[in-house]
Amino acid sequence: MMEKFWRKDGDGVHQTITQGSQKLALFLNPETPTQLRPLTVVLHGPAGIGKTTLAKKVMLDWTRDSLAKILSPAFYLSCKELNRKGTCTFAELISKNTPDAQEARPEARAPAQKLLFVVDGFDELRVPSGSLIHDICSDWNMRKPAPVLLGSLLKRQLSPQATLLVTTRPEALPELRHLLDQPLLVEVEGLSEPDRKASILKHFEDEGQALRALALMQSHPGLWRLGAAPAVCGLLCACLKLQLEHGEDPATTCRTATALLLHFLCGQFTPASGSRPCPAPLQAACLLAAGGMWARTSVFDAEDLAALGLTEAALRPFLDAEVLQKDVDSVGCYSFVHLSIQQFLTAVFYILEDDGEGARGRLGGDIRDARELLSKEERLKNPGLAHVARFLFGLANERMAGELETTFGCRVTTGVAQELLKSEPFWTMDLSEVMRCLHESQEELLVRDAMDHVTEVSLRVKTRMDLVHSSFCLRHCQNLQKILLQVEKGIFLESDTALESDAPVERSQQDHHALCLWTDLCSVFRSNKNLSFLDVGQSFLSHSSVRILCEQITHVTCHLQKVVIKNVSPADAYGDFCLAFVGKKTLTHLTLEGSVHSDKMLLLLCETLKHSQCNLQYLRLGPCSNIPQQWDDFSLALKINQSLKYLDLTASELLDAGVKLLCATLRHPKCFLQRLSLENCHLTGACCKELSSALIVNQSLTHLCLAKNNLGDSGVKLLCEGLSYSECQLQTLVLWCCNITRRGCKHISKLLQGDSSLTHLDLGFNPIATGLWFLCEALKKPNCNLKYLGLCGCSITSLYSRDLASTLTSNQRLETLDLGQNIFGKNGIIVLFEALKQNNSPLKTLRLKMDGSSVEMQMLLEEVKDSNPTLTIDCEDSRTTRSSYCDFFSSML
Repeated sequence: MMEKFWRKDGDGVHQTITQGSQKLALFLNPETPTQLRPLTVVLHGPAGIGKTTLAKKVMLDWTRDSLAKILSPAFYLSCKELNRKGTCTFAELISKNTPDAQEARPEARAPAQKLLFVVDGFDELRVPSGSLIHDICSDWNMRKPAPVLLGSLLKRQLSPQATLLVTTRPEALPELRHLLDQPLLVEVEGLSEPDRKASILKHFEDEGQALRALALMQSHPGLWRLGAAPAVCGLLCACLKLQLEHGEDPATTCRTATALLLHFLCGQFTPASGSRPCPAPLQAACLLAAGGMWARTSVFDAEDLAALGLTEAALRPFLDAEVLQKDVDSVGCYSFVHLSIQQFLTAVFYILEDDGEGARGRLGGDIRDARELLSKEERLKNPGLAHVARFLFGLANERMAGELETTFGCRVTTGVAQELLKSEPFWTMDLSEVMRCLHESQEELLVRDAMDHVTEVSLRVKTRMDLVHSSFCLRHCQNLQKILLQVEKGIFLESDTALESDAPVERSQQDHHALCLWTDLCSVFRSNKNLSFLDVGQSFLSHSSVRILCEQITHVTCHLQKVVIKNVSPADAYGDFCLAFVGKKTLTHLTLEGSVHSDKMLLLLCETLKHSQCNLQYLRLGPCSNIPQQWDDFSLALKINQSLKYLDLTASELLDAGVKLLCATLRHPKCFLQRLSLENCHLTGACCKELSSALIVNQSLTHLCLAKNNLGDSGVKLLCEGLSYSECQLQTLVLWCCNITRRGCKHISKLLQGDSSLTHLDLGFNPIATGLWFLCEALKKPNCNLKYLGLCGCSITSLYSRDLASTLTSNQRLETLDLGQNIFGKNGIIVLFEALKQNNSPLKTLRLKMDGSSVEMQMLLEEVKDSNPTLTIDCEDSRTTRSSYCDFFSSML
C-alpha cells in the first residue's frame, strides 16, 4: 500500500507537516482500535525531505492529552546514536529520554498496544547487510549489541503489539522490508508546489528578486524537485539571494546542482580583502566528507575525526560558516548542513591536487579510488555514490574549478572526469545516468568526445530532467544514427484543451517549460545529418508536443529514413505524423501501430504515397479496422506510388471483403508490391480464390504471409491451384496456424512436385502430423525447389522420424528444417541423427526440441558435427508461437 502526503496547500513547513501528521492520525493514534490501524508504518523519502520532523510530530500527537486517560508512551531511537552505542539491554536502550523505563517495562504501566517506538534514520545504521536477521533477542534484560536489539524490535520479538514508526531513505527500503511484517509504506514528498512557492518568496525581502528566483527554479526541473526538501529549498534560496544582491545573473548557476552548491559554498568563505585564502580547512572538510561517504554515515564523533587525523580546530571555519554543524540528535557529534553538501565535498576531495600534505594523500582505508564511484556493486550498497560521481563531472568544468581555486587557494585537477570516461564501468551504467553525469559538466568538448562513438540511444523520458539531460548530450552526439524514444505519462498535459479549462497556473507553466525542453530535444532531428532512424513507442504526448516533433521532421535538413510510431497518444497524433511525411523524400520505411487509426490518418497517408517525391519502400499498418472503408483511396495510392515494395497489414480487420478489394489492386499492372503480410486479418478460405487469381496475374509479389487465418484445407486447395501456374512468382508462403490438416498436405504435396517457384514454406502450428508422409514424398522429388520448411509445433512424434530421415538423405535442396516444439523422444532423435551423419544432405540448419544437456545427447551431437561440420543444430527451441520465416519483413528494419 502506498500513500502520498503533503499535497494540500499550507502555510510554510509547519503547516505542511501538520497536515501530513493529521492524515497519519487515522492509523497512528493510540485511541484507534488496533484492528483498524497497521502496527508498522515506514516513512520514506530523500534526505532533508522532513521525515524526522514528521515522525517527532507524530510522537507529540501520540502522547498529547494521554495523561488524563490511559498512558500512551512513545520512545525515540536514533540510528545515528545506535551506531555509537555498545552492548546494553533493551530497557537501557530506551531509557535515555525516559529514565523510568529502565525500572519497569512500559507494558507494566500501559497496554502494549498503546506503545509507540520511533526508529529514525534506518539508512544510517552501520551494520553488515543481512546481519539484523540472524541474531534475535526477546528478553528486555538481556545484554546485546544495540543493532541486534533494534533488529529484534523490528522483528517484533521485544514488543509484539507495539506500534512501530520507521523513517528511512528509499535506498534502504529493500533491507528494511526483510525485517518488517506487512508495513504501510508512506512516501514523504516534502513541500507541495504551492508551499514551495510560498517558502521561496518568504526568503526574499525584495519582491522583484523573489519572483526572479521563483521563475528560475520553476524553469529548471532539477532545482524545482530539490526544493521539495525544506532544508535544500532554504539553501538554494540563500545562494540565489546572494547572487541577486550582488547584481549577478544566476541563470548560469541554476543549470546544475554542482554550480549552485559551489556558489553557495564559496559564498560562505569569501576571503577578506588583501588576505590569502588557506586551503587546509577545505582539505579537512573534504576528507571528513569522503570518509563518511564511504563509511555510509553523515554523523561524525570525536573518534571518527581522530581516525581521519582531524581535529575540531581544523574544521573550525566550516563550523563557523555552519556548513558543518553540531548534530541535533547526537551529543558531541557533527554533520554537514545537508547530505548533498557532504556528497559535493566528497567530489572535491577527488580533484584536490596532492602536494604531499593534502587530503588525497590519505586515500586508502575506507576511502576508495574514484573509479569505485561507478561500481555497480558499490552503488547498490551505497546509492549516494551516484551523486558524488555527478558532482565530480560537474567539477570538470574549467570555470567552476577556477572558482574553487580562487576561493580556497587550493589547486585542483579537472582530469579525473576524463579518466572516468575512459573506464569500463562508466559505459556499463544506464544511459540516463551517463547523460546526467555529462550534463552536469556543461563542458561541450568533453561531452562531444564522450558521445563520439554513440550511434544508437534508447531514451525513456520519465521526468523533465530526462529531457534536459538528453537534449544537452544528443546535441553533441554527431554520429548518432538511431533514437528509440518512450515518453511516460505526466510529462505533458494530456491535451491542449486542458489549458483552457480549470488547469492550475503552475501546471500550465510546467507544461510550457516541458515543451521548451522537448523542442531542444527534437531539434536534434534537424541538426544531425547522420540521424536516420526514429522509433517512438508507448508514449503519452500532447497535441503541442506532436506538433513540435513534426515541425522538426518536416525540416529540409532532417534526413530520417526509417520511422516507427507505435502505441502513441493522443490518437490524432498519427494523422499529424502522416501529414509531416508528405513529400519527405528521404523516408523509406514507415510503421504506424496502435489501437486507433482515423479516416483522416489514412487519407493523409494516401497523400504521402501519391506524392511525386515519395520514396517509401516499407509500410506497416496495424491493427487497423477501417482499411476496407478507405480502400478506394488506398488502392489508388498504391497504383500511383512506384516505390512501395513491402506492405504489412498484420492484425488489421481486413476480412474476406477487404481481401477482394486488395486483390483487385494486386492485379493492376502498376502494382509493384513484392512482399505482403495479411497475418491475423480475420480471413477464411473463401478469400483464397481471389488471392489465387491475383497471384497468377501479379508478376512482382514474391512473399505472402497468411498466418493466423482460418483458411482450412479448402482454402489451401485454392491457393495451390494459383501457385501451380508458371506465371506465379511467389517464393515464400507462410501458413502457420491456418487450421491445415492431412487433406491440405495432399494439395501442398502436389504443388511441390510440380513446376512451382516456391522455395520457402512455413506450416508451423497446424495439426498435419498424419499428412507429413505426403510432404516427405514431395521433398524426395528432384524437381522440388523448397529450401526452407517450417514444421514447428505440428504434433509430430517419433512415429514419423523414419519418413523425415528418409527425406533428409534423398533431398538435394532443403537447407533449413524447423522441427521445434515437436516431441520426438530419444529414439526419434537417434533415427534423425543417423540420417544426418551420412553427409549427403544440403541441410545447413535443423531446429529440434531435445535435451541437449544430457551426456548421451551431447555425444550424438558431437558425432553429427564431426560427420557433417556445415550443419547447425539448434536445440534451444525457445520459440513457442512463430517460425523464423513468419516475419519476413524483419530484415527491413
